[in-house]
Amino acid sequence: MILQAEQAPLILASRSASRQNMLETAGVHFVSRPAEIDERSLEAELQGETPATIALALAEAKARAVDAPGELVLGSDSLVVVDGRRFDKPVDRDMAADHLRFFSGRIMQLHSAAALARDGAIIWRHSAMAQLHIRDLSEDFIAAYLDAEWPEVGYCVGVFRIEGLGVQLFDRVEGDYFTILGMPLLPVLGALREFGKLQA
Repeated sequence: MILQAEQAPLILASRSASRQNMLETAGVHFVSRPAEIDERSLEAELQGETPATIALALAEAKARAVDAPGELVLGSDSLVVVDGRRFDKPVDRDMAADHLRFFSGRIMQLHSAAALARDGAIIWRHSAMAQLHIRDLSEDFIAAYLDAEWPEVGYCVGVFRIEGLGVQLFDRVEGDYFTILGMPLLPVLGALREFGKLQA
């Protein structure tokens, strides 16, 4: 880890395989300690707020929820909006298919946010948004797609993994690749350099 500035690992308040892979690939030394928060309750409290505000609030809540005295804790969250309607992860395959039918031919706004906390206080935050233009999806495609990708995409807001077959959902994307993966990685890396976790 020659790019690592210090030995104490970053705490990642997430069990997301995509976020873990992004940090690992970027050479960040971290340990995963998923935050236990009631996301639906927090979202209900924030009803009427913008999607970017909600994504940031969830990321901050996750970062604050992990008890790690003196250590840096990274929280992150993603949120999908299509035609003004916010979507959570599907609870089963039938719901995933319904989501895909609704998405067909529309533009998805994907908001990803990240926050860093130390001793329960937020010391850095960032959010970003990408727009993904979804092509017209046939029933045959939706069925074949879910045959191949379910249940893995059940853990993904938007029912896709852009690094896998999910790329076939789109005609065009506008925005940062890492934001689409679920975390604004480049700003996160900049913050980690600022706080001494990576070499400047």
